Formats: sequence, C-alpha cells, structure tokens
Amino acid sequence: MNFELREWTAQDIPSLAHYADNEKIARWLRDAYPYPYTQKDAENYISSCLSAPKDKQLCRAIVVDGSAVGSIGVFCCGDIYRRSAELGYWLAEEFWGKGIMTAATKQICTAAFESFDIVRIYAEPFYDNAGSRKVLENAGFVLEGVMKNGVFKLGQLHDYCMYALLRN
Repeated sequence: MNFELREWTAQDIPSLAHYADNEKIARWLRDAYPYPYTQKDAENYISSCLSAPKDKQLCRAIVVDGSAVGSIGVFCCGDIYRRSAELGYWLAEEFWGKGIMTAATKQICTAAFESFDIVRIYAEPFYDNAGSRKVLENAGFVLEGVMKNGVFKLGQLHDYCMYALLRN
C-alpha cells in the first residue's frame, strides 16, 4: 500500500484525532499517549512535533490517500546515551498488516542515521505486542533482550523487549 512520510501540519489535526482514538493502539504505548484521544490532544501533539529542535528529533506523519493515519519518530537521547536514539510509532488499526509500518521504519531510520550523529536506534515494544515486534524484525532490528516486569500499564506489569538497529 502506498504511503508517504512527511512533516506534520495543522491540517492533520482532524485525521490524527480520528485515527489515534483507538484503545487497541493506546494499550501498547506509554501513558503519555492518551485514550480517549481528542482534538486537543492532536493539536498539542502536532504543536510539540513542529516546535521540537530539528537536531534532536525526526517526527513524521504517516500519510495514506492524503490523511495522516499514524506517526513515527526518532528521538535522540542525551548524556551518556547521546549516540543513541529511540524509535516510536503507531498506525491506525485499519492499516495494520499491510507492510506500511515496516517500510516507514526503514525510511525513518535511514533518514535518522543520515541526519544525526548516532550509531544506534532502539525500540522497546511490549513483549506481547507481536505486530510491533514483527515490524522491527522485518526492518532489520535485532532483539537484544527481554526486560521482565519492566513496564506497568493498565494496572498490570508487562515484559518489554529491547530491539536495536546499528549504523552500518
């Protein structure tokens, strides 16, 4: 399926609010991702993406047929982790399983390695999130370990995985 990665715009607010408002997405993400997801949440998110320093993060809308149906970003770390960056993403449920996220992950990681002085991009999906783990593996990430009871979400402890992609 065809898609593009592009910078967020204020025109994306309605589609972001629509597609991001999904409990099946929110359950796999950090608590900073709200559910329900409102128009105000969409406004705040897009504003934060547009105002963030361009030398520290690369955040893009995933666009299909003119609508923003997901988000993907690479966020540079600091201090002793300054040569690493974290990958985060989500995609509207109706687009799952179509190869979009794997392709988007490859694209943004290539751009991040070209743009930032990093040697490693990592991601931390929940252990039980098979779809996200498959995306990472298909994009060339390697499982480095499983952190037992490492996250607390919706009143329960969960394991999470540490995946990484190293600069060639």
